[in-house]
Amino acid sequence: MAEQNRPRRSDSGRPDNRAGRSAGAPSAGRGQGRPDARPSRGEGKAGRDGKTGRDGKPATGGSRPGRKSDWKRPTEDQRPRTDTQARYDGPELPEEVTGKELDRSVLAQLKGLPEKLASRVARHLAAAGMLIDEDPRTAYEHTLAARARAARLAVVREACGEAAYAAGEYAEALSELRAAKRMNGATAYLPIMADCERALGRPERALALAKSPAVANFVPEAKAEMTIVEAGARRDMGELDAALRTLENAPLTSKTRASWVVRLRYAYADTLEAAGRTSDALEWFHRTEAIDSDEITDAAERATQLERLID
Repeated sequence: MAEQNRPRRSDSGRPDNRAGRSAGAPSAGRGQGRPDARPSRGEGKAGRDGKTGRDGKPATGGSRPGRKSDWKRPTEDQRPRTDTQARYDGPELPEEVTGKELDRSVLAQLKGLPEKLASRVARHLAAAGMLIDEDPRTAYEHTLAARARAARLAVVREACGEAAYAAGEYAEALSELRAAKRMNGATAYLPIMADCERALGRPERALALAKSPAVANFVPEAKAEMTIVEAGARRDMGELDAALRTLENAPLTSKTRASWVVRLRYAYADTLEAAGRTSDALEWFHRTEAIDSDEITDAAERATQLERLID
């Protein structure tokens, strides 16, 4: 799930009904075979508890100390699953998912678990990785099942946080990524954590994360993602000029056609339009479109809309 380290929501493009009457209840009152409530010798002896049936024979259904009831507890399949049990079970695992699809570094972190447990956790993580783009909600449920089995592994908490973020569960994503960071000290989660703070209406906290000293050592892609989140937080606070300055200090004119450059240019064009600089925004939507061969943004459509406004 390493590809999910980029923020997605930024401006670049959320009573126990086991049985009825107990089978151990007596079937008749004592001595109902005679008016004087005293059975004759010819009517047969009563059971050990002195109770007889209506025909004078011992009541075989009488409760006896230490005797097992004929009632049987419903099987697990018969009883409804609780939310906790359903979360532990997780969604059904496709047969073709073996867990070996995971990166070796992830599998290495699962080796400390018992073999069968490690296999089940790996399959849930692999299924989550396959579904996170097309069905993030189910992917998140898979990671919850993995977490229920191996909550002390940073790689599991990381996967859970990323899937929660993709599913729009920002508070849960933030909690999980914080846990992963405490476990392994990684700072790669900071852009997603900052964007979660934005989504939760706390842009000031997003800015605090963006100013973390660790950001200076980020690779260009991660640094660009944090820049986009920082500019978005400035916009949330109504500071459009500061947002523009933040983006202008980024490598907008980089010659690479990497997706992070596409997203930077798109964020800049979008912020220019928000600031009322329509002509400049049109230029940068066109410059975004020029390198967006995979169409990860709607820059072409936005440019067309602005051209109509200008005309």
